Amino acid sequence: MAHDIVRAWRPGVPGVAEVLHAAWREHSYPAHTHDTWTVLIVDDGLIGYGLDGREHAAQDVGVTVLPPGVVHDGRSVSAAGFRKRVVYLEEGALDGRLVGHAVDAPLVVDDSLRARFAGLDRALTLREDVAAESLLALVTEGLAWHLSGRPAPPREPPPASTARNARDLLDADPTRPIRLAEIADRIGVTVPHLVRAFTREFGLPPHRYLVGRRLDLARRRLLAGEPAADVAAATGFHDQAHLARHFRRLLRTTPGRYQRGGGAT
Repeated sequence: MAHDIVRAWRPGVPGVAEVLHAAWREHSYPAHTHDTWTVLIVDDGLIGYGLDGREHAAQDVGVTVLPPGVVHDGRSVSAAGFRKRVVYLEEGALDGRLVGHAVDAPLVVDDSLRARFAGLDRALTLREDVAAESLLALVTEGLAWHLSGRPAPPREPPPASTARNARDLLDADPTRPIRLAEIADRIGVTVPHLVRAFTREFGLPPHRYLVGRRLDLARRRLLAGEPAADVAAATGFHDQAHLARHFRRLLRTTPGRYQRGGGAT
């Protein structure tokens, strides 16, 4: 690592207090506590840390979870330092009864959970709030499942009806700001069940379906001659750059070139 890097911000996603990206060559931080759940993955190197008087290591496998209110420290172990991505979750994001389990076994080795956490971090970085809400629900569910001893899953409502009801609510007005928790509450299911049922029924998660609907509306407005900035605001995107990123992902061109008939780039 050539330089130490620290980047932090507070995203607008309920349940997430802060996101931190850090790369340190040589760093030891003193004993301290957080009022949040600290959930992280290590991308490079090794972090040694004490948690409630016991020594552990955060490795580049699985996901490390440190509970609120429990003293911990940290230090570089490998000569090259370490690089990590951290999402600090509000205290209520996980059941307080899981604190003791996290103290005993803070490293959760699960490739699928790690991949979902990486997706959550990416969604938070790109301000993809609906995607972040979806992945946050799956990450917290996965952490709770591991920390509580992998209990048998509860009986869930039929996925087909859940998915169809959710699609109807999304289709009612694809452009308005939406929280999956609102949709799940109206249907009477949990957000993780909503995401799983929707993906199983339609082949893609609800946030990707919603982006597709918004892009359809944006394309029509662009071809009608509306300015791209106005189109982005009218179709549910944060701004023109947000619209352009999804536009390029779908059509490999920019909204401006599409509007002018310039084809792919």
